Amino acid sequence: MDALLPHHFLSVLIFLPILACLPLFGLSEKHAKPYGVLVTALELVLVVGLWVFFDKDTGVMQFEEFADIVKQAGINYHVGVDGISLILLVLTAFILFLLALYVSKHIKDMLICILLLEGILMGVFTSLNLIFFYVFWEASLLPVLYMIGRYGVGPRIYSGLKFFLYTFLASLFMLLAILYYAHACSLALNTPFNFDLETFNSVVLLPKERLWVFIAFFVGIAVKIPIFPFHNWLPHAYGNAPIIGSAVLSALLLKMGTYAMVRFLLPLFPNVILHYFLPLSVLALLMVLYGALLACAQKEMKRLIAYSSMSHMGVAVLGLYAFNVEGVGGAIFTMFSHGLVSAGLFMLVGVLFDRCNSSKIVAFKGVAHSMPTYAAFFMVLLLANVGMPLTSGFVGEFLSLLGFFQSSPTMAFLAGTTIILSAIYMLVMYKKVFFGAQPQGALTLKKAKALSPLTCSEKSVLALLVAAVLFLGIYPKPLLSPIEQSVQILLENLQGRINA
Repeated sequence: MDALLPHHFLSVLIFLPILACLPLFGLSEKHAKPYGVLVTALELVLVVGLWVFFDKDTGVMQFEEFADIVKQAGINYHVGVDGISLILLVLTAFILFLLALYVSKHIKDMLICILLLEGILMGVFTSLNLIFFYVFWEASLLPVLYMIGRYGVGPRIYSGLKFFLYTFLASLFMLLAILYYAHACSLALNTPFNFDLETFNSVVLLPKERLWVFIAFFVGIAVKIPIFPFHNWLPHAYGNAPIIGSAVLSALLLKMGTYAMVRFLLPLFPNVILHYFLPLSVLALLMVLYGALLACAQKEMKRLIAYSSMSHMGVAVLGLYAFNVEGVGGAIFTMFSHGLVSAGLFMLVGVLFDRCNSSKIVAFKGVAHSMPTYAAFFMVLLLANVGMPLTSGFVGEFLSLLGFFQSSPTMAFLAGTTIILSAIYMLVMYKKVFFGAQPQGALTLKKAKALSPLTCSEKSVLALLVAAVLFLGIYPKPLLSPIEQSVQILLENLQGRINA
């Protein structure tokens, strides 16, 4: 299938949106949105083309590109795509296209950030050279930092800097681990430095050094997801970011962390994960339960969804530790599904925020009377977030827990309580916001009038998200098939390293 697409197709996916954001600096607000939507739509079409020509009967890397950058230092431009990264490329292109359609404030600046992020994330999910991966990984912080610091609410500068410093400093540990691993590979193979993942996979570190390199990798990844107790930045960044920033953080940047676990932690350190299975699983379980309990206590919708995201991604992390097709495949499906659901929920909160300049639960009551269509969209995505059957949320979390059950039935049962807890905090929030008689009075009457029906663009975006969530809940095979092929190859390589 590689021959059917141009040889540099992945490079086009990476650099097209980055270069396309440059003309935005010279466009007016009026012309910026059509241009941004056009570019993100073109990127989505290209990703769909990649999906069509991708050979889904094999899980090996496809459409690989390689070029020496600094050959003596082992820094090469090496990109490729398998079933795992393909899923995340589709998610990135789809979500950012919808956000480009959705954006209604500070349009030009937001679209510049969206296009930059699109190219950077395409690089993150296709890089097979760890130095290039690290460059894209760190570069993703800058557009989000700008969105929070420039257009956030409350203590936005503090929130943006806290998010940036936490994730940047933690990622330095990952950089040290990458450099050390490359040094160990150079000594073991008696070759110059090489940062390609293929080279790393060919060398197994000695037990005395393996643990420390794993910890350095783990810290950099754990802060990004975030895994308990590395979540301190989360409420500030999500709560004070603009809606576009919160949606990008939850739907896409969190997935960078779980993707790095699949691509690096599992293949390079399977022995460490198996040896420390219990403490690692307990941290993920605490992520599930603690995140859900914190969500129950929230009085502001964005923070509630933020802690809900932490809880649900904990289920995905547990699935990755299962080391079987059901668990790992379910975790990757959860990454895709959660990206859809969390982006949708944040956009729904943004609809209320744009009209009433508040996202506090207590600020609303009886919204369903004024906005019945909006209430229906919210209910569907709420049920998907809870994990209701026939929604995409059920498929991923069920498979993740099923796979993890084979490793630890007790912890899988405890993690399953996230369905009960998420039903509690989501339905209680829904009842308070959407039901009940609307209060009387001049101020509340003014607020009720502000709750105008959804615009055509809002309906279009939400309808596409709801359709995707329901379709994948009813018929998940289009995603599960390419995921399964790549996961099987991943697990075969894991077993080879475990037995080495």
